[in-house]
Amino acid sequence: MVDITAKSNTLRKATAMAIVRVSKQETIDAIINKKVPKGDVFEMSKAAGLLGVKKTPDLLPDCHPLPIEFTAIRYEILNLEIKIECEVHTIYKTGVEVEAMHGASVVALNMYDMLKPIDKGIEILSVRLVEKKGGKSDFRDKFLDRKDLKAAVIVCSDSISAGQKEDKAGKAIITVLEKSKIEIGTYQIIPDEKKDIQSCLQKCYNEKYNLLIYTGGTGLSSRDVTPESIIPMIDRRIEGIEEAIRNYGQQRTPYSMLSRSVAGVKGEMLILALPGSTNGARESMEAIFPQVLHVFGILKGSRHD
Repeated sequence: MVDITAKSNTLRKATAMAIVRVSKQETIDAIINKKVPKGDVFEMSKAAGLLGVKKTPDLLPDCHPLPIEFTAIRYEILNLEIKIECEVHTIYKTGVEVEAMHGASVVALNMYDMLKPIDKGIEILSVRLVEKKGGKSDFRDKFLDRKDLKAAVIVCSDSISAGQKEDKAGKAIITVLEKSKIEIGTYQIIPDEKKDIQSCLQKCYNEKYNLLIYTGGTGLSSRDVTPESIIPMIDRRIEGIEEAIRNYGQQRTPYSMLSRSVAGVKGEMLILALPGSTNGARESMEAIFPQVLHVFGILKGSRHD
């Protein structure tokens, strides 16, 4: 199956439609009046559809098992056609489009099976996805042209700046930024020293960078001074971003609770201080991108208040 380990749980919804067409009005009358020999067509088909939704991963090998939070089966009769609507909700890492389509398909098949003794001209006309919501794509800021954003990535490490180690965390951050179509204006490696960290921040602010991301120096060692260097220069911290990063990491390693990630704004520049390990930096970015870009829409709007 496709690897969804890096994804976050979000509310996801999907609605699918199937259409069953019968050949005569007498069939429709039998359904409405509950005179079909095999039983109540709508209720039995609804039960079949619910099972179809739940059993989707048992039948389709690449579908992930997921928690189904809600399923609704609805019908509408239009002349000799019966429109079937199947709506499914989940709070999970992947969507429920296939589950909704499978549910609608099973409803249609069950109706066909129940009606074929009284109508030999039944057809299943179509099964299609009507709508889907949720996931990262729904949280991209459609009012913000991300091509206008410029980012600086600063690696805070004494050993890397001295040439003793290779930077991997900063490059992992850049990879995520590039996927979000954000221009990388500056990529630097500096010692984990207060004066260097603060100098970079002030320079990026003066040069009107939108996004400044530090990696490294957020541990518990007395040498890790990135948070202490940044916090006094931030206008306002955004604790929710910090919580999202820590919660995401904690689901992957029990040591994330020891990280001291920082998020905040100075003017209209978003500042992030992320862990210096490659996994820590990459997972922190995965936890908040691209949805964190919504902050720039908020900051832009606040100028007009």
